[in-house]
Amino acid sequence: MRVVFFGSPDYALPTLRGLLDAPDVEVAAVVTQPDRPRGRSGRAVATPVRRLAEEAGVPVLTPERIRREQTADIAAFEGDVGVLAASAHILPTHLLEAFPHAVLNVHASLLPRHRGASPVAAAILAGDTEAGATIMQIVRELDAGPVLGTVATLIDPLDTTATLTERIAELGARRLVELLGPWVAGEVEAMPQDESLVTYAPTLAKADGALDWSRPAAELWRRVRAMQPWPQATTTYGDAPFTIHAAWPVDAPANAAPGEVYAGDGSPLSELLPGRVARAVVACGEGGLALLRVQRAGRRALEIEDYLNGDRALIGARLGEA
Repeated sequence: MRVVFFGSPDYALPTLRGLLDAPDVEVAAVVTQPDRPRGRSGRAVATPVRRLAEEAGVPVLTPERIRREQTADIAAFEGDVGVLAASAHILPTHLLEAFPHAVLNVHASLLPRHRGASPVAAAILAGDTEAGATIMQIVRELDAGPVLGTVATLIDPLDTTATLTERIAELGARRLVELLGPWVAGEVEAMPQDESLVTYAPTLAKADGALDWSRPAAELWRRVRAMQPWPQATTTYGDAPFTIHAAWPVDAPANAAPGEVYAGDGSPLSELLPGRVARAVVACGEGGLALLRVQRAGRRALEIEDYLNGDRALIGARLGEA
């Protein structure tokens, strides 16, 4: 079968690789975002998907938006089915109708839970025990199409959005390749989603990384993990931003004020963190958050042991006051 693939970031790479390796699939074309400026140089950089497609010798289209002219260009590749994984393109109805067997999406959640742009972070923030990928047919409404199949994975206490997204991408790619042939052959029935179970995961903003120390430590711990790699969990130390890259929830003295940093007792944190002990703990509304990796504005990120060697004044400070 001929497939046109829509995708741009690293999340899409396992699916594209799976399609390129599948013996019964020909990737007729790839549609990805245009090259964009990156880094201090401002040099235009191709998407990860474009780089992989060009290495494989697959034709690449890079429209800013998909209008009728672009739909005609895509339809000229005569794809039997479209496959999308984090494309960042809005697919208009006239494009969806160009594929005899529809366009399928590898969405990084267990739909109908966490429809939207940030489903992995939303799963961690919500304290979900599992996450996964859903293979669904794209319709005009956001992530509302009928479901062909799902694949789930447990959320590990050490998972961040980065690590969990990587795992879901691999699992979703394998599930897509398993279902694609039977779908085109008419052997798979897509089932409607239960609208009563819908939740939404909007695009993350920089402000989502702000830590409110009046909240419970377990909630803030999930936020630290969910905000990695972006926008990162932040507070203030003095009058400057202070980033918390990794932390662990612990008990805290009842009389500690939220945001107050006190010296840990040196006790082991968890068997999941061999060798890590409580060095600096921030009091929260309930419990405390043991700092593991932090970064002061204008400096590089450091493990807390190394950080305290250069700034013992952190102990006794009050975070979040500015």
